[in-house]
Amino acid sequence: MVIDQMQKMKDMKQQVTRFLMMYKFALQELETKIEILKEEFHLLHDYNPIEHTSSRLKSPKSILEKLHRKQSELTFSSIRNNIKDIAGLRITCSFISDIYRISDMLKNQSDLNLLEVKDYIKNPKPNGYQSLHLLIEVPVFISDRRENVCVEVQIRTIAMDFWASLEHKIYYKYQQAIPPRLLSELKEAADSASALDQKMERLHNEIEAIKEERENDIGDEMIQLLMNNQRFSIPTMLMDLFDDEQLK
Repeated sequence: MVIDQMQKMKDMKQQVTRFLMMYKFALQELETKIEILKEEFHLLHDYNPIEHTSSRLKSPKSILEKLHRKQSELTFSSIRNNIKDIAGLRITCSFISDIYRISDMLKNQSDLNLLEVKDYIKNPKPNGYQSLHLLIEVPVFISDRRENVCVEVQIRTIAMDFWASLEHKIYYKYQQAIPPRLLSELKEAADSASALDQKMERLHNEIEAIKEERENDIGDEMIQLLMNNQRFSIPTMLMDLFDDEQLK
């Protein structure tokens, strides 16, 4: 009897480990994709829209607590269907436009399936929270099968992330019983962070416009200089390459 119980506990532990392992693999797959996009974007645009990323897996205790709150069955299929944020990936960006740029990049990945979008930037929560949440189904290939695993992706600016981190700490300290005055000040702080994001976005766009204009001016000056000195010639093979690209 005791041996049977021990074997059952061992089997259960192995099943839980294997179940959570799939979410770990899904996070690794998604993080690899993000790293590739970062390098490609930096190569093409000499600019990196992603400041940093972080990932986390819910603990078995947290999963059970959430399952209990939802009054759902204690089965793996119930966990999979009712808890969508077991695996979480947070992407922190410099500017608001970067958030939607990264979101579009992920949506264009043909092997990823976008399940849901919650835009708390265009529609902030009452407490002022802002972030873009995506539920993405990631294919995970193991030795005997393929599984589609759900990962929650949160994309936010540095200012949004700073506010959310401090807000979480305050809630934890007060055990979610925050006085109304502090709630009001937290909302004001969120509005200030949003205003800062808007201002930095405007400054970024203006500086980029000036930079692009100067680069165009320098390019025009170089072409004119080469033409005046009769050094402006393009190899025939290079011209053929450009013609081929335009015909595609």
